Amino acid sequence: MNKKRSFFKAFYHAWKGIQQFFLHDRNGRIHLGAAIATVMAGFVLHVSNIEWIVLLLCIAAVISLEMINAAIEKLCDMVHEAYHPTIKNIKDISAGAVLLVSIISVVIAAIIFIPKIMELL
Repeated sequence: MNKKRSFFKAFYHAWKGIQQFFLHDRNGRIHLGAAIATVMAGFVLHVSNIEWIVLLLCIAAVISLEMINAAIEKLCDMVHEAYHPTIKNIKDISAGAVLLVSIISVVIAAIIFIPKIMELL
């Protein structure tokens, strides 16, 4: 019974973390908007099952990495409030990881969506 309760409690806290992220993180809301637009485009353009899998994995990767980036930034700010070159480097690296995955995801979305858009023209 205790393990079941701790599992649900962990799930609850994880869900609260997701809510807090989207409520309080501007970049999170931007990525959520992009994810919604991508899903809508997927429905309109009738992407295949494999294309859905790829698009959803890209969405999950970008949003998850942005959540990790936000957590790293908050932790860095808590540990060292004043400017510090190492903290700046840590924040730049985590932001760079989000940027890299975001760029690759946009390229993947273009590879999937552009041919379908061209068919409609």
